[in-house]
Amino acid sequence: MTAVLDRTAPTTRSIPFLGLALAALATVVWSGSFVTSRALHDSVPPVQQAFWRWLVALVAVAPFGARQAWRQRKLIRRHLGLVLLASLLGVTVYNTLVNQAGLTTPAANMGMIMAASPVLMAVFERASGVRLGGRRIAGLLIACAGVLLLMGGGAGFVSGDLWMIAAACCFGSYSALLRRRPAELGGTAFLFTTFLLGTALLLPAQAVSLTVQGGFTPEAGTVLPLVYVGVFSSAVAFFAWNRAISLVGPSRAGVVYYLQPLCVALLSWAVLGETVGPTQLLCMALILGGVMLGAAG
Repeated sequence: MTAVLDRTAPTTRSIPFLGLALAALATVVWSGSFVTSRALHDSVPPVQQAFWRWLVALVAVAPFGARQAWRQRKLIRRHLGLVLLASLLGVTVYNTLVNQAGLTTPAANMGMIMAASPVLMAVFERASGVRLGGRRIAGLLIACAGVLLLMGGGAGFVSGDLWMIAAACCFGSYSALLRRRPAELGGTAFLFTTFLLGTALLLPAQAVSLTVQGGFTPEAGTVLPLVYVGVFSSAVAFFAWNRAISLVGPSRAGVVYYLQPLCVALLSWAVLGETVGPTQLLCMALILGGVMLGAAG
């Protein structure tokens, strides 16, 4: 499926719709990964969650990307610095920070804080000379106001929230970095290479975690969530997000990303029993309104 999408050349008219649809797909699927991270916080150590997630993702994307990456190995070597930085930010560090946050932070809080990352995406894009447009800026501000109100109306910060702030910075930087990916470097080749390098960079931390914390029990309650985050939240969602960035840019895709707090809150309520109060519902309305306004800009 990813190979077909990678070869697809959308018409000019369909580009905005396809880009926003792919950004929405990635956002919804990623929402489940925050709930999964929170659900596994007492059974699988954070680094081991990240390592097995990306190993599963690597296996899932290899049939589509390994051959293309081999054919483009010279191009990859020429841009190795960019690929390594993307691997470090988007694979090695980002999800490890999210899993660390899941030890103490409710899933709904994780989604709220991550919704701040599109602001950083927009700042990076504006700094590169891209005009954002009045509607998109207004949408970003409205959605951001909803996120800030949601955070301010909660129970206050815990230590995991600081890890999530760091994760949001990593993801925003990764998304901005995608704009510098060479156009001739195939999407699945880039995905496979970043997954491979990111997993390799996790190996030392995985070894330390196994030595200090021990392994986890492989059972349905641990293996199935790791398969979900490996196949869907990594292979599928990252391909969709990277493709969305290439079609509509990080700031417009980032506005759609504001849907994540809504999705995470609903999933955490349904799966983990975390409550959603009137303040959260009001803020979700602001976030959704900002998404709709910004996407139209």
